[in-house]
Amino acid sequence: MNISVNGVNIYFIVLITFVSSIILVPLIRDIAIHINAMDIPNNRKVHKYPMPRLGGLAIFLSFLIGYMFFAPLTTQMISILIGSFLIILLGIIDDINPLKATTKLWGQLVVAFILVFYGKIYMTDLSFFGIDINLDLWAYPLTIFMIVACINAINLIDGLDGLAAGTCSIYFITIAIISVLLGRFNDLGFVLCLIMLGSTLGFLLYNFNPASIFMGDTGSMFLGFMFAVISLLGFKTASLTSFIIPLLILFIPLLDTFLAILRRLIKGQSIGKPDKEHIHFQLLARTSSVKKSVIIIYIVNALFSFVSVLYAIGKTNLAVGLYILLMVVVLIFIFKTDILYQHSKEKKRKLKKN
Repeated sequence: MNISVNGVNIYFIVLITFVSSIILVPLIRDIAIHINAMDIPNNRKVHKYPMPRLGGLAIFLSFLIGYMFFAPLTTQMISILIGSFLIILLGIIDDINPLKATTKLWGQLVVAFILVFYGKIYMTDLSFFGIDINLDLWAYPLTIFMIVACINAINLIDGLDGLAAGTCSIYFITIAIISVLLGRFNDLGFVLCLIMLGSTLGFLLYNFNPASIFMGDTGSMFLGFMFAVISLLGFKTASLTSFIIPLLILFIPLLDTFLAILRRLIKGQSIGKPDKEHIHFQLLARTSSVKKSVIIIYIVNALFSFVSVLYAIGKTNLAVGLYILLMVVVLIFIFKTDILYQHSKEKKRKLKKN
């Protein structure tokens, strides 16, 4: 399929950012080691040796290269650039000298405000299974909440080699496919999807198990930010106004974020307190393999993405049926693990036998 954006073949856009990322990651890895931006193992982490982070900086620089060659300079794009610079700066500081959760939250809110009030990128209405809702003044707080939620959702799932980068790659591919099927070739969101896809896949070559570099908060927050940006740009077009599409594609990370908050509230803990009960950790406990666990989550994410494609092209009934089926399977897994609450010793013995 020969599709062009402003006269440039879409595969060429992906190729340029992919190659850029491949070249930049080793350079950033050396810098991270030199400035001691290292991820030190502890009881919450899977890796056994100090690992360089800041890998997200390579993704960001590849994104900038893609922007300079292929993305238009508009007010929206300027707001995205400003927001991405700030979220990257916040991530770099955190990767070198960890910040408090509240400090990061304030930084994320500043970024969200820039995107909403300067870039005018926000949800004006929602389309949910045929129901149209005009948000009016609620558009601003809901959009800000969505941006912050997406940033933290990707940040929370970045616990296994290749998980966050692979999940976001699936998202970028899916939105690109939907844009092609609906003929939205010249939308800013489509161009950004192609740029981010190449940038993230190039990094994934180094980050998939066994990883030689981590993206750190620099990468996970930037990817979450770009996920939110591309989702919100979709709300600006008549054919991608469905609120369900980004939710379907990022169902696992968003669900994991919600469950983490709920779990900590049940235990009377701060919602920012780290733990090892996330979906990917529970899956790892059952497979005893980082690679297997990540691939399983890739498959589940791909299935949810497939459902979102069906929904986008009008196969609503089939999409809803498949979505319910997938959701039931995920919920069964959740209630059989310690994701939400600790099982009794008797239940744990049964789980071990199984």
